[in-house]
This record gives sequence, C-alpha cells and structure tokens, in this order.
Amino acid sequence: MGQSSGTHPKVAVLMGGPSAEREVSLVSGRECAAALRGEGFDAVELDAGPDLCDRLREIAPDVVFNALHGRWGEDGCVQGLLEWLRIPYTHSGVLASSLAMDKQRTKDVYRAAGLPVVESVIADRGSVEAAHVMAPPYVVKPNNEGSSVGIYIVQESANRPPQLSPEMPAQVMVEQYVPGREMTTTVMGDRSLTVTDIITEGWYDYHAKYAPGGSRHVVPAEIPQEIFDLCLDYALRAHRALGCRGVSRTDFRWDEARGADGLYLLETNTQPGMTPTSLAPEQASALGMTFGQLCAWLVEDASCNR
Repeated sequence: MGQSSGTHPKVAVLMGGPSAEREVSLVSGRECAAALRGEGFDAVELDAGPDLCDRLREIAPDVVFNALHGRWGEDGCVQGLLEWLRIPYTHSGVLASSLAMDKQRTKDVYRAAGLPVVESVIADRGSVEAAHVMAPPYVVKPNNEGSSVGIYIVQESANRPPQLSPEMPAQVMVEQYVPGREMTTTVMGDRSLTVTDIITEGWYDYHAKYAPGGSRHVVPAEIPQEIFDLCLDYALRAHRALGCRGVSRTDFRWDEARGADGLYLLETNTQPGMTPTSLAPEQASALGMTFGQLCAWLVEDASCNR
C-alpha cells in the first residue's frame, strides 16, 4: 500500500452503487469511513456511479476500501477496474469475487473441496412458475444477489409452484430446503473467528437482517463443540478454495436432528456487512477487536493484482 503526501494514507471508501443492496452499502460505507477517521486515516466517502473511474483519478487515493454490496461492486467488476487503475483495495480480488457472487459456481467449488452442500439447480423463471422443479420443500432465490434479496420458500404442503415477483431475474436457483438453525462464521486473513447462531421467527430474510429486532445473534453459538469446530474448519476451507482475501463470511444451515451430517454450506460473502453490529464485526468484537481496528486491518491488508 502506498502513502499519500499527508501524514496518513488517503482511503477512498466506495459505497452505494446501483445494486439492490445500495442502501445497506451506504450504511456500511459511512460507518467504515467514520471508523477509519477514528484510526487516523484520511477517509473520503465515494458513492460509486458511472463516473467512478474519473472520480478515483481525481481523488488519487492510496487505497480503496470497498464497502459495496451486491452486483457490480462485489462480483469482480469494480475489482477489475481497481486492478486496471493499480489501486490497492480491500477484500477479495476479481476471480474470488465473481465466483462467490455466483451461488451455483460457488457450490461447484465447495464440492471440489469436499465441502457439504444441498442439491440445487438453475432454472428459468417460467419453468419454476409452471411446475415444481424439485420436490418441496425447496427455496427459490436469485443466483447472484446477496442480503437474502428475493427469497421464496416453498413448503412441503404447497400444491402450486411459486409465482415470482417481476424483480426476480430470468434465471434463478432452486435449492433443497434444509430445516434447522442458521449460523455463520467469519474468516479474517488465515483464521476463522467464531460461530454466530442467528435466531429469527422465520427465514433469515432481508427484513430479519436489517430491521430493528428482526433477528437475535448468539455469539459464540451455543452448539455442540463438534459442530462449532466444523463451522470454523469449513469456513476457512471455503475461503481458501474460492481464493478469498481479507474478510469473508460463510453461512450455514444445520439440521440438528442429523448431527454433523446435517451441516451444509449455503454461500460465502466476500464483502460482508460492515457496521459495528453486522455479523462479521460482531464476531471480531467477541474476540477483542474493535470496529475501528477491523477496518484498519482491512486497509493494511489491501492489495491488487490478485
């Protein structure tokens, strides 16, 4: 990472952008910029739009803190631009970002690494709406969105297939539903942090993630040590198999009735939510790291050409 002409490195915090997760990204970006200023960095907030390349050349940062979420900012596109501009940036590079954003290809990588996943298929929305693509219960979701945007749960008792909203893409993922608990593990560098048990009234959807009181986090999770250790192991193996850098977060479903055989990886988020109460910073805090220290670590870890 280079040094600006001032006392501290200049950091451009990318936030906002055009994806469905724009509002979440704006919150993450503002929180990260404030935390970096508290750690002595010269942080400039930058809402990423079509003029991003020109704005970055104008600002001339030493490093980019990527607080974008969703398509374009998290799928390798912005990472490719930053590589071309030769500006070090936080989180994963082009390949890991594009792989992890595609849920089906992520599962292919998991399988090759010997990690457990549930059955899933990619289908066009017309086929999904016409008949059950697989035996219920199953889940229908976009193949390349995050934050539980556009998730449909088709129960075992459902007589008809789901009718999807117009916002859903032409191609969707249909995935076997796993009952049980939703858990997650953050990887930071070369180590898994801990396990969070996410408790909600229903599915961990967009509302449960971001609405006040939508979910409760138990960290560290109060689960059998065997399952806890498997989450740590699987998350680190997923991080490495995908080629992730910096911080990632892998989500799990665990069917308690099946023990270790009931633990499955859902997806890996290469740019998890970054507010002090988000899951990844919450795990870092449980291990004694402040939000500001986590943001500073990400800046120091930034690089390009990866």
